[in-house]
Amino acid sequence: MKHLKTWLAAAALATLAAGAQADVTIGVSVPLTGPTSALGIPSKNGISLWPATIAGEKLNVIVLDDATDPTVGVKNARRFVTEDKVDLIVGSSATPIAIAMSDVAAEAQTVQLALSPIPLPEGKGAWTFRLPQSTAVMAIPIVEHWRKTGVKTFGFVGYADAYGEAWLKDITAQATAAGIKSVGVERFARADTSITGQALKLVGANPDAILIAASGSGAAMPHKGLVERGYPKGRIYQTHGAATLDLIRVGGKDVEGSFVSSGPALVAPKLPDSNPSKAIGMRFIEQYEKAFGAKSANQFGAHAFDAAIVLEKIIPMALKKARPGTKEFRAALKEALETAGRIPVSQGVLNYTAADHFGFTPDTGVLLKVVNGDWEVVK
Repeated sequence: MKHLKTWLAAAALATLAAGAQADVTIGVSVPLTGPTSALGIPSKNGISLWPATIAGEKLNVIVLDDATDPTVGVKNARRFVTEDKVDLIVGSSATPIAIAMSDVAAEAQTVQLALSPIPLPEGKGAWTFRLPQSTAVMAIPIVEHWRKTGVKTFGFVGYADAYGEAWLKDITAQATAAGIKSVGVERFARADTSITGQALKLVGANPDAILIAASGSGAAMPHKGLVERGYPKGRIYQTHGAATLDLIRVGGKDVEGSFVSSGPALVAPKLPDSNPSKAIGMRFIEQYEKAFGAKSANQFGAHAFDAAIVLEKIIPMALKKARPGTKEFRAALKEALETAGRIPVSQGVLNYTAADHFGFTPDTGVLLKVVNGDWEVVK
């Protein structure tokens, strides 16, 4: 009997020790192939910079390619929740895919940290939190610049999907409130290789400014199309989806003098010391470029890098209430996100609440100008 009691006690201790060392499992779905791979690859790179453990718990990170296909993204998300039993989902970097994945996250009651500023209908985003800034927040510096420089009319050309429509909605609302009138709206598909017809219509309308809503290197194509049709380079604006050196590399001289709304990470060294994102942004750039080469850092890598900062905040909070691998832990992660308060990251300051799953404050956006093949902060 004595030996049996000793064995049972040892077994109990072993069980407790195993429970104390449970991995936090995270499923990541990003486009590593297809039209938006320029977003997904740096996202994966940013994730590779995550720590191996948080609060003493090992991070078990599963990365899958969604191939820029919403159907594949949903399949990945379903695998995460049914087979891998993840505690949290990250992705996608592409808006249409991240939206499709949000339904799976809600159904499984598993937090989704979206790597795209996805718009969701009222009541549909309870388990989805965004790491990129909302289009509404990032429209602010553009409209403010228009107001200061006397812009009275604008044209719009953007993706014919949720990203483009979100930008159209928010830029129109803010511009209208500032007394700036829309005189032309055009759309194109992500896979299109030309916008000749759309460019001719917008140039013919002769707006004071044109906003392009596209992303990555794909934002250069419509930009070049407008310039080739005679629209002045210095009157073209781009969204935060285009805040990458790929725009400058592919756009070349055609993007010189144009403007881009951006998060602070991209120009962290040029920010004042008082900016709460400066030190974090510089750390991101240093780590990313050490791993992937000079001038390789971009906002997609930054959002993924910021995910780890968020996890370092919420995982210790959730561990006080439940163990990884349980529905209670998943619920505790959601509660922690909504109650953690201000979280400075490389792309601004997050302050999620139950009513706000975008989190970024209105002063987050920075307006940049392309000058001599580099970014200049517009004061």
